[in-house]
Amino acid sequence: MLQKLQNLVRSGEKIAMLTCYDATFAKLMERAGVDILLVGDSLGMVLQGSENTLNVSMHHMTYHTKSVAAGAPNTVIMADMPLGSYEHDNEAAYKNAQWLIKSGAHIVKFEGGGNRVDTARYLVEHGIPVCAHLGFTPQSVNQLGGYKIQGKTDESAAQIMQDAIAMSNAGVSFVLLEMVPATLAKKITETIKTPTIGIGAGVDCCGQVLVLQDLLGIYSGPADKDLSEFKSPRFVRNFLKDTNSIQDAVAAYVKAVKDKTFPASEHSY
Repeated sequence: MLQKLQNLVRSGEKIAMLTCYDATFAKLMERAGVDILLVGDSLGMVLQGSENTLNVSMHHMTYHTKSVAAGAPNTVIMADMPLGSYEHDNEAAYKNAQWLIKSGAHIVKFEGGGNRVDTARYLVEHGIPVCAHLGFTPQSVNQLGGYKIQGKTDESAAQIMQDAIAMSNAGVSFVLLEMVPATLAKKITETIKTPTIGIGAGVDCCGQVLVLQDLLGIYSGPADKDLSEFKSPRFVRNFLKDTNSIQDAVAAYVKAVKDKTFPASEHSY
Protein backbone atom coordinates (compact mmCIF):
# COMPACT_ATOMS: atom_id res chain seq x y z
CA MET A 1 0.00 0.00 0.00
CA LEU A 2 2.89 2.37 0.64
CA GLN A 3 3.91 2.00 -3.00
CA LYS A 4 0.53 3.44 -4.05
CA LEU A 5 1.30 6.56 -2.01
CA GLN A 6 4.71 6.88 -3.63
CA ASN A 7 2.97 6.68 -7.01
CA LEU A 8 0.56 9.46 -5.94
CA VAL A 9 3.48 11.70 -5.06
CA ARG A 10 5.25 10.98 -8.34
CA SER A 11 2.07 11.89 -10.24
CA GLY A 12 1.87 15.21 -8.40
CA GLU A 13 -1.25 14.34 -6.40
CA LYS A 14 -1.30 15.52 -2.78
CA ILE A 15 -1.66 13.04 0.08
CA ALA A 16 -4.59 13.61 2.46
CA MET A 17 -3.96 12.31 5.98
CA LEU A 18 -6.07 12.52 9.15
CA THR A 19 -5.79 11.25 12.68
CA CYS A 20 -8.09 8.38 13.57
CA TYR A 21 -8.58 6.41 16.76
CA ASP A 22 -11.52 4.02 16.23
CA ALA A 23 -13.15 1.69 13.73
CA THR A 24 -16.24 3.81 13.05
CA PHE A 25 -14.32 6.87 11.92
CA ALA A 26 -11.78 4.67 10.13
CA LYS A 27 -14.57 3.21 7.99
CA LEU A 28 -15.96 6.69 7.29
CA MET A 29 -12.53 8.06 6.34
CA GLU A 30 -11.74 5.14 4.05
CA ARG A 31 -14.98 5.79 2.16
CA ALA A 32 -14.13 9.51 1.92
CA GLY A 33 -10.79 8.77 0.27
CA VAL A 34 -8.37 9.68 3.06
CA ASP A 35 -4.97 8.31 2.00
CA ILE A 36 -3.38 7.75 5.42
CA LEU A 37 -5.00 7.27 8.82
CA LEU A 38 -2.68 8.41 11.62
CA VAL A 39 -3.25 6.71 14.95
CA GLY A 40 -1.66 9.61 16.77
CA ASP A 41 -0.50 9.94 20.33
CA SER A 42 -2.64 13.09 20.09
CA LEU A 43 -5.24 10.73 21.56
CA GLY A 44 -3.77 11.75 24.91
CA MET A 45 -5.22 15.21 24.34
CA VAL A 46 -8.36 14.69 22.25
CA LEU A 47 -9.55 11.42 23.82
CA GLN A 48 -8.01 11.38 27.29
CA GLY A 49 -8.28 15.11 27.99
CA SER A 50 -4.63 15.65 28.91
CA GLU A 51 -2.62 18.82 28.28
CA ASN A 52 -0.13 16.96 26.10
CA THR A 53 0.81 13.57 24.66
CA LEU A 54 3.34 12.60 27.33
CA ASN A 55 1.27 10.01 29.23
CA VAL A 56 0.28 7.91 26.21
CA SER A 57 1.53 4.33 26.45
CA MET A 58 2.24 1.51 24.01
CA HIS A 59 -0.88 -0.25 25.31
CA HIS A 60 -2.97 2.80 24.34
CA MET A 61 -1.36 2.91 20.91
CA THR A 62 -1.80 -0.79 20.11
CA TYR A 63 -5.42 -0.77 21.30
CA HIS A 64 -6.36 2.13 19.04
CA THR A 65 -4.27 0.85 16.13
CA LYS A 66 -6.18 -2.44 16.21
CA SER A 67 -9.46 -0.53 16.27
CA VAL A 68 -8.55 1.62 13.28
CA ALA A 69 -7.20 -1.35 11.32
CA ALA A 70 -10.50 -3.15 11.82
CA GLY A 71 -12.43 -0.29 10.22
CA ALA A 72 -10.10 0.52 7.32
CA PRO A 73 -8.54 -2.64 5.88
CA ASN A 74 -7.72 -0.96 2.55
CA THR A 75 -6.08 2.25 3.82
CA VAL A 76 -2.51 2.92 4.94
CA ILE A 77 -2.34 3.17 8.73
CA MET A 78 0.45 5.08 10.44
CA ALA A 79 0.92 4.71 14.19
CA ASP A 80 2.84 6.96 16.55
CA MET A 81 5.51 5.52 18.79
CA PRO A 82 4.79 7.08 22.19
CA LEU A 83 7.29 8.73 24.51
CA GLY A 84 9.69 6.19 26.00
CA SER A 85 9.16 3.53 23.34
CA TYR A 86 12.07 4.30 21.01
CA GLU A 87 14.57 6.77 22.46
CA HIS A 88 16.85 4.64 24.60
CA ASP A 89 17.66 1.48 22.67
CA ASN A 90 17.32 0.53 19.02
CA GLU A 91 16.38 -3.06 19.79
CA ALA A 92 13.62 -1.90 22.14
CA ALA A 93 12.44 0.54 19.46
CA TYR A 94 12.32 -2.33 16.99
CA LYS A 95 10.28 -4.54 19.32
CA ASN A 96 7.80 -1.73 20.01
CA ALA A 97 7.56 -0.90 16.30
CA GLN A 98 6.89 -4.57 15.57
CA TRP A 99 4.11 -4.49 18.16
CA LEU A 100 2.44 -1.63 16.31
CA ILE A 101 2.87 -3.34 12.94
CA LYS A 102 1.35 -6.55 14.31
CA SER A 103 -1.55 -4.44 15.63
CA GLY A 104 -2.34 -3.28 12.10
CA ALA A 105 -0.03 -0.35 11.30
CA HIS A 106 1.80 -0.22 7.98
CA ILE A 107 4.26 2.45 9.10
CA VAL A 108 5.41 3.92 12.43
CA LYS A 109 6.16 7.54 13.22
CA PHE A 110 8.48 8.96 15.83
CA GLU A 111 9.79 12.38 16.69
CA GLY A 112 13.17 14.04 16.45
CA GLY A 113 16.29 14.22 14.33
CA GLY A 114 19.90 14.02 15.50
CA ASN A 115 20.56 10.66 17.12
CA ARG A 116 17.07 9.50 16.15
CA VAL A 117 18.47 9.09 12.63
CA ASP A 118 20.31 5.97 13.76
CA THR A 119 17.05 4.60 15.16
CA ALA A 120 15.27 5.28 11.86
CA ARG A 121 18.03 3.57 9.90
CA TYR A 122 17.96 0.56 12.24
CA LEU A 123 14.20 0.14 11.87
CA VAL A 124 14.27 0.56 8.09
CA GLU A 125 17.10 -1.96 7.77
CA HIS A 126 14.99 -4.39 9.80
CA GLY A 127 11.94 -3.99 7.56
CA ILE A 128 9.93 -1.39 9.49
CA PRO A 129 8.68 1.58 7.40
CA VAL A 130 9.23 4.87 9.22
CA CYS A 131 7.89 8.42 9.14
CA ALA A 132 10.24 10.98 10.72
CA HIS A 133 8.53 13.83 12.60
CA LEU A 134 10.51 17.11 12.59
CA GLY A 135 9.92 20.74 13.48
CA PHE A 136 7.63 21.09 16.47
CA THR A 137 7.68 17.73 18.23
CA PRO A 138 4.87 17.43 20.82
CA GLN A 139 6.71 14.91 22.99
CA SER A 140 9.37 17.59 23.55
CA VAL A 141 6.86 20.32 24.40
CA ASN A 142 8.45 21.04 27.78
CA GLN A 143 11.96 21.36 26.34
CA LEU A 144 10.67 23.55 23.50
CA GLY A 145 8.95 25.92 25.93
CA GLY A 146 5.42 25.25 24.74
CA TYR A 147 3.62 25.03 21.43
CA LYS A 148 5.84 27.28 19.33
CA ILE A 149 6.82 27.48 15.67
CA GLN A 150 10.24 25.97 14.93
CA GLY A 151 12.83 26.88 12.30
CA LYS A 152 12.41 30.65 12.53
CA THR A 153 16.12 31.37 12.99
CA ASP A 154 18.79 30.55 10.42
CA GLU A 155 20.40 28.12 12.86
CA SER A 156 17.24 26.21 13.73
CA ALA A 157 16.11 26.13 10.08
CA ALA A 158 19.49 24.70 9.09
CA GLN A 159 19.18 22.03 11.78
CA ILE A 160 15.73 20.96 10.59
CA MET A 161 16.99 20.83 7.01
CA GLN A 162 20.01 18.78 8.09
CA ASP A 163 17.78 16.36 10.02
CA ALA A 164 15.39 16.03 7.06
CA ILE A 165 18.26 15.20 4.71
CA ALA A 166 19.71 12.70 7.18
CA MET A 167 16.34 11.01 7.70
CA SER A 168 15.77 10.82 3.96
CA ASN A 169 19.19 9.26 3.48
CA ALA A 170 18.37 6.78 6.25
CA GLY A 171 15.51 5.49 4.11
CA VAL A 172 12.40 6.79 5.87
CA SER A 173 9.18 6.67 3.85
CA PHE A 174 7.91 10.14 4.86
CA VAL A 175 9.08 13.25 6.70
CA LEU A 176 6.35 15.05 8.64
CA LEU A 177 7.00 18.76 9.20
CA GLU A 178 5.01 20.44 11.97
CA MET A 179 4.78 24.17 12.63
CA VAL A 180 7.70 25.33 10.51
CA PRO A 181 7.75 28.31 8.12
CA ALA A 182 6.19 27.49 4.75
CA THR A 183 9.33 28.68 2.96
CA LEU A 184 11.45 26.19 4.92
CA ALA A 185 9.01 23.34 4.29
CA LYS A 186 9.02 24.14 0.56
CA LYS A 187 12.83 24.12 0.48
CA ILE A 188 12.98 20.79 2.34
CA THR A 189 10.37 19.26 0.02
CA GLU A 190 12.39 20.35 -3.01
CA THR A 191 15.67 19.12 -1.51
CA ILE A 192 15.01 15.62 -0.18
CA LYS A 193 13.87 12.59 -2.13
CA THR A 194 11.42 11.55 0.60
CA PRO A 195 7.81 12.84 0.43
CA THR A 196 6.89 15.43 3.06
CA ILE A 197 3.65 15.81 4.98
CA GLY A 198 2.85 19.14 6.57
CA ILE A 199 0.82 20.44 9.46
CA GLY A 200 1.18 24.17 9.81
CA ALA A 201 3.96 23.99 7.19
CA GLY A 202 2.38 25.48 4.07
CA VAL A 203 0.84 24.09 0.91
CA ASP A 204 4.03 22.95 -0.82
CA CYS A 205 4.49 19.73 1.16
CA CYS A 206 3.59 16.51 -0.65
CA GLY A 207 0.66 15.98 1.71
CA GLN A 208 -1.24 17.41 4.67
CA VAL A 209 -2.44 16.11 8.01
CA LEU A 210 -4.92 17.41 10.58
CA VAL A 211 -6.28 16.10 13.84
CA LEU A 212 -9.84 14.90 13.21
CA GLN A 213 -11.30 16.82 16.14
CA ASP A 214 -9.68 20.02 14.86
CA LEU A 215 -11.11 19.44 11.38
CA LEU A 216 -14.57 19.13 12.97
CA GLY A 217 -14.07 22.16 15.20
CA ILE A 218 -14.87 20.23 18.37
CA TYR A 219 -11.56 20.16 20.23
CA SER A 220 -11.57 22.75 23.01
CA GLY A 221 -8.43 22.04 25.03
CA PRO A 222 -7.65 19.91 28.11
CA ALA A 223 -10.64 18.44 29.92
CA ASP A 224 -9.91 20.37 33.13
CA LYS A 225 -9.61 23.79 31.47
CA ASP A 226 -12.39 26.25 30.73
CA LEU A 227 -13.41 26.64 27.09
CA SER A 228 -12.44 30.31 27.22
CA GLU A 229 -8.79 29.35 27.76
CA PHE A 230 -8.50 27.51 24.44
CA LYS A 231 -7.33 29.11 21.22
CA SER A 232 -7.32 27.01 18.08
CA PRO A 233 -3.92 26.76 16.34
CA ARG A 234 -3.40 28.85 13.23
CA PHE A 235 -3.09 25.79 10.97
CA VAL A 236 -6.57 24.49 11.85
CA ARG A 237 -9.60 24.87 9.60
CA ASN A 238 -13.11 23.84 10.67
CA PHE A 239 -14.44 21.94 7.66
CA LEU A 240 -17.70 20.97 9.40
CA LYS A 241 -18.80 24.59 9.58
CA ASP A 242 -19.49 24.78 5.84
CA THR A 243 -20.83 21.25 5.32
CA ASN A 244 -23.90 19.26 6.36
CA SER A 245 -22.30 16.21 7.97
CA ILE A 246 -19.09 14.73 9.30
CA GLN A 247 -18.84 12.63 6.14
CA ASP A 248 -19.08 15.77 3.98
CA ALA A 249 -16.53 17.59 6.17
CA VAL A 250 -13.97 14.81 5.74
CA ALA A 251 -14.63 14.66 2.00
CA ALA A 252 -14.26 18.45 1.78
CA TYR A 253 -10.89 18.22 3.54
CA VAL A 254 -9.68 15.56 1.11
CA LYS A 255 -10.81 17.67 -1.85
CA ALA A 256 -9.18 20.84 -0.47
CA VAL A 257 -5.86 19.05 0.03
CA LYS A 258 -5.99 17.52 -3.44
CA ASP A 259 -6.98 20.87 -4.99
CA LYS A 260 -4.17 22.62 -3.08
CA THR A 261 -6.64 25.09 -1.57
CA PHE A 262 -5.77 23.88 1.94
CA PRO A 263 -3.74 25.04 3.68
CA ALA A 264 -4.19 28.62 2.57
CA SER A 265 -1.79 31.39 3.62
CA GLU A 266 -3.77 32.07 6.80
CA HIS A 267 -3.12 28.49 7.93
CA SER A 268 0.64 28.74 7.40
CA TYR A 269 3.57 30.38 9.16
